[in-house]
Amino acid sequence: MKYNAKQFGINVREVRKNREISQDQLALRAGIDRSYMGRIERGQVNITLEKVYRLGEALDCNIRDLLP
Repeated sequence: MKYNAKQFGINVREVRKNREISQDQLALRAGIDRSYMGRIERGQVNITLEKVYRLGEALDCNIRDLLP
């Protein structure tokens, strides 16, 4: 399970950087706390499906691009 959270975070960070969006900007767009966003990218938390969809929308990508 920890691997999935870690890989998800890596994927989020990669898509975010490819779109030249800061972590703060992404957190604001997705309605997620800034510090929680950092923990997501480091794979330290398991997030809800709702937040996965919010991140996909904020990054303007399909959630399949984020999932491990």
